[in-house]
Amino acid sequence: MSDVGLSAELVAVVLAVDDGHPWVLAAGEPPALPAGPLRVEEESLQAGVREFAREHSGFDLGYVEQLYTFADLGRSSDDRRMVSISYLGLTRAQIAGSVRPTDWSALYDLLPWEDRRHLDASGADRLGEEIERALRRWSIGSEERLDRCRFLFAYDERPWRPDLALQRYELLWEARLVAESPSAGSISALTAGPMLHDHRRILATGLSRIRAKLQYRPVIFELMPETFTLLALQETVEAIAGQHVHKQNFRRAVEVQHELVEPTGEVSHETGGRPAKLYRFRGSVREERAQVGTKLPLPR
Repeated sequence: MSDVGLSAELVAVVLAVDDGHPWVLAAGEPPALPAGPLRVEEESLQAGVREFAREHSGFDLGYVEQLYTFADLGRSSDDRRMVSISYLGLTRAQIAGSVRPTDWSALYDLLPWEDRRHLDASGADRLGEEIERALRRWSIGSEERLDRCRFLFAYDERPWRPDLALQRYELLWEARLVAESPSAGSISALTAGPMLHDHRRILATGLSRIRAKLQYRPVIFELMPETFTLLALQETVEAIAGQHVHKQNFRRAVEVQHELVEPTGEVSHETGGRPAKLYRFRGSVREERAQVGTKLPLPR
């Protein structure tokens, strides 16, 4: 049996929200997350990720955490076993003003089924309907498959779980409904083209992680400018969660229940209507962000 070469790399899922639109640092054809060899001169992997992201985007990362190490055979285009250590990073990027704006991709162009903000009162959703029909066909004769589909895609009055983005991608891959699947079906044209290697799986891992973090840590401010309106804060949360939140419940949670923000005494005239108060995150949130959660009212 021949020896298989081993290579190690860093892969970064760098997310930003600009004017209510979520973006991920991913460029090329097919789109690829920034990745590169480990650098032995860096003091830590996290320092390496920060420097790596700065080189690729021109922005400094705020929040950084390790996601997962991907090491399955067959991940690269040759015979090497590629070990990818993935990290999630958040940055306050204005995409239009970035050094290389074309290096960014719209997040939900790559994971389109994860954006439910467009659903109207009737719940009309062409992509969702196509996926449901395909998954129900795939589940014929298997109650276990059907139960997974119901749970992950909120069928038959089940609640939608934003934090299960990775599990939904893996289910679609198994059902051959995404382009990366072996012998993918025709519906894969609706679920977007493939990313390089398994980078879409890595992206889904990062999205699951940040959505889960919104429930118990105030990481959202890493995506916000120094001052902001409550509407801009809500739109940023919705952009990452992929669904709308109840406006009054959201504001009550932010202003009263958890004392996340404080008014600056200034207003913004950019809303198009009456001036909106500007806020900033409280100093205690910045100091205690690893211990204190936002507990923002995401729909369940």
